[in-house]
Amino acid sequence: MAIEYLAALPQMMPPPNVKVLIAGACGGLGFALTEAALAASIEVVGLDRQEDLREIALPVSAHGIACDATNEDSVAFAAVSNIWLQIDHVVNFVGLTKERVLLEDLAMAEWDEIVDGCLKSAFLIARRAAPLLRRGKNPTLVNTSSTFGAAIRHDGYCPYATTKAAVINLTKALALEWAPNIRVNAIAPRIINTAFLRGGTGRPAKPIGVDQAAVLASIPLQRLGEASDITGLALFLSSPAVGFITGQTVHANGGTWS
Repeated sequence: MAIEYLAALPQMMPPPNVKVLIAGACGGLGFALTEAALAASIEVVGLDRQEDLREIALPVSAHGIACDATNEDSVAFAAVSNIWLQIDHVVNFVGLTKERVLLEDLAMAEWDEIVDGCLKSAFLIARRAAPLLRRGKNPTLVNTSSTFGAAIRHDGYCPYATTKAAVINLTKALALEWAPNIRVNAIAPRIINTAFLRGGTGRPAKPIGVDQAAVLASIPLQRLGEASDITGLALFLSSPAVGFITGQTVHANGGTWS
């Protein structure tokens, strides 16, 4: 009976041969998810900036497409359509932050860069993905927010925190608009041990601006997050096991909101 029950449980990740589009595929999270998906026989199209695709080659079995996610003309779903007629799942890891700067010292250009990189990109990707997702099987979109979208314990990150709070509400709005056919959820990581901490893939290194030892001491699990902590969650949120979950933001922060 126990074996029959376990066999009847829904899969905890997307089944083989589904089609997953990963935005920000060359970043630490995106590359890890690309490798994990391919290992599970999931088809992958990876979007990222042309310079990042040159610097960090995706696995040969993934389709890499150049895309500036902040530019409406460059959000390359026409190129995706030449490869696939449908998308089953989209995972959006696009985002950036800059050095720690108080609001009154923040240049307008820097505000615009962060808002475009974290929020405008999420809007553009969602809008362009929608027609292909509607043709998909049990389609889902997973956005990326941040712990900063719900609680701010470090000053100097106002534009980043503002956009990540907006991504939470964008996720809720899309979940309502796209129901019942497309589920939309978000992941809100805390500090994850990837190149993002040092400026992001293909971007100049920057100081994180916080005391990492103090941050680590404040996390109940007593470690930084790893890429696998987030990629596993992204696959889970795209799986049949959570078919009744939409409009939610899952916080992956080691047990703390700070």
